[in-house]
Amino acid sequence: MTVTDQDFQLFIYALKTSSKYDFSEYSEKSLKRRLTKVLADNRLNITSLINKIKNDTEFVEKTVKEITVNTTELFRDPQVWHAMRYAILPKLKSNSVINIWHAGCSTGQEVYSMMIILNEIGILDRAKIYATDLNTDVIEQAKKGEYKYRFNIGYLDNFDKVIKENPYNYEEYYDVPYEKYFSIDKASDTIKMHNFLREKPIYKKHDLVKDTNTLFVKFDLILCRNVIIYFNYNLQSKVFDLFHRNLYDNGCLILGMHETILGSYSVKFQKKGHGYYKN
Repeated sequence: MTVTDQDFQLFIYALKTSSKYDFSEYSEKSLKRRLTKVLADNRLNITSLINKIKNDTEFVEKTVKEITVNTTELFRDPQVWHAMRYAILPKLKSNSVINIWHAGCSTGQEVYSMMIILNEIGILDRAKIYATDLNTDVIEQAKKGEYKYRFNIGYLDNFDKVIKENPYNYEEYYDVPYEKYFSIDKASDTIKMHNFLREKPIYKKHDLVKDTNTLFVKFDLILCRNVIIYFNYNLQSKVFDLFHRNLYDNGCLILGMHETILGSYSVKFQKKGHGYYKN
């Protein structure tokens, strides 16, 4: 089934006028691909899909969850976490409180990665962790902190690279057992984060397209990784404005490996390594 430009615009318009969701400034290419899958999975054509959107709020929520991307992993891109551990977080060690926002937290592995590093460098107790996403299903999974073991076995390699090894000094090795932070049950195919990590973050539904800062605090560090790649230029600028206004001076924004700040907002941040610091 091919989704035409007209089909796509009809879908976006129906969502915008019949619900609180506005995808008009998302990247068309990736959304079209996921819309094609929604139509196939539900055995609908564009006309019947739009009728359901107009008349079935539960179906709208289900569709929005299906067209938003939720790919993440523990210590994804270890080099970013090396920078976090050895360059970015040490600058916050003198703070009495450290406010961190994971915007687009997905199923929470990034949130747990952050808390593990904070604990290893001795500042987890001073950190306030906020995590938001548009999709309430992934927020619930993040709260549970439970993941498939076999599917995510690469997590352990990432853990070793970031927590046990020091890429700047190969003679250093930290013998940190996995059991310090999560239990592994191979029989039931689960990795489960320990309670002291699961109970710490404040989770909230948040739409980067429409919502302002509904957390009502300013931040030392904001992570929004592999999210803006799905937004067009105008929407990216809106989101950078939201982050800029809600970072402390010299606060740091972390984006995905293949994301960057373009246009007028590039002068409002200074890039150092993997971080964008508010000017």
